[in-house]
Amino acid sequence: MGWSRRPVTVAAATSVLALLLAACGGGGDGSSAGGGDKQLTFVSWGGGYQETQESLIVKPWGEKNGVRTLSDGPTDYAKLKAQVDSGNTQWDVITLEPFWAISQCGTMLEKIKDKVDTSKLPAEAVTDCGIPFDILSYVLVYDSAKFGDNPPTSWADFFDTAKYPGKRGVWNYAPGGALEAALLADGVALDGLYPLDTARAMKKLDAIRGDIAFYDTGAQQVQQLQSQEVVMSIAWSGRALDAVRAGATYEPVWKDNLMLVDSLAIVKGSKNIDQGVSLINEMTSAAGQKAFVEKYTYGVVNSDAKPELDETARKFSPTENGQGEQGRYMDQQWWADNFDKVSADWTKWASG
Repeated sequence: MGWSRRPVTVAAATSVLALLLAACGGGGDGSSAGGGDKQLTFVSWGGGYQETQESLIVKPWGEKNGVRTLSDGPTDYAKLKAQVDSGNTQWDVITLEPFWAISQCGTMLEKIKDKVDTSKLPAEAVTDCGIPFDILSYVLVYDSAKFGDNPPTSWADFFDTAKYPGKRGVWNYAPGGALEAALLADGVALDGLYPLDTARAMKKLDAIRGDIAFYDTGAQQVQQLQSQEVVMSIAWSGRALDAVRAGATYEPVWKDNLMLVDSLAIVKGSKNIDQGVSLINEMTSAAGQKAFVEKYTYGVVNSDAKPELDETARKFSPTENGQGEQGRYMDQQWWADNFDKVSADWTKWASG
């Protein structure tokens, strides 16, 4: 399951030629399913995540509705922008980050909130252009083989390198939870996190800079845990589960976890909006959610979905046992408004 939630952003260095090529066609493997004259292109993060979405939901939906489904990926905001700007949109339904669905609503993405059935979905995660598909958390995990007798219980412990010596895994990405975790460790209340005091957060992170081990992808995060390179990590809940499934000895601390969703959207200028809405309804249905989460364990967004999970999977799911409720949703509107500046500040700090 080697996928990364970190896409290429619009600001990333991308050649003019690549953008023009992106506007003229997809860069994926061209896989398809279904038949008939109708077709739809689905784009997501790639790897096992996208394979699971497609095999369990997208392709069966296409076959049932007589729609030929095409596949492309991973999600790339520069390619999406090039398609829309050229007036030659090739992609239809796309998985992306919720703050991007907010910041690009109406310009790069279609407004679909009123067209999709959101009655069973978390209201705080539904936006005009973004519909939640799954729930994950940035959660503190610790090596129980090292700290099992006196485990950490809070973000303050994550920053206590005297009591809990060793490297800390941190995603090298501004919205990756480290800024919020730092402020919580520094005494900011969970319900008072936003607007983020980023200068204060980076000062707190400076205190453990020598003990930070950055990861850039989900696969690197899992490797850190499996090799015990880090004693704690600000982990993606599902990726921590992957590591534990592979034998890593980590336990989650759900207190003050930071929840977010992967959003589904329809690219501006899509010629298949009605089909896209139908697919999104299928992906967020109770049956679709149950099928996906039983295979690829994040949290369900449909309140009627009741996946059958084993004890280990339940331990790492934000929607089991009230675990996610011990934290909060990250403020995606704040990130939409501040992503560019904070990302620049983060890059400067991380490379400092």
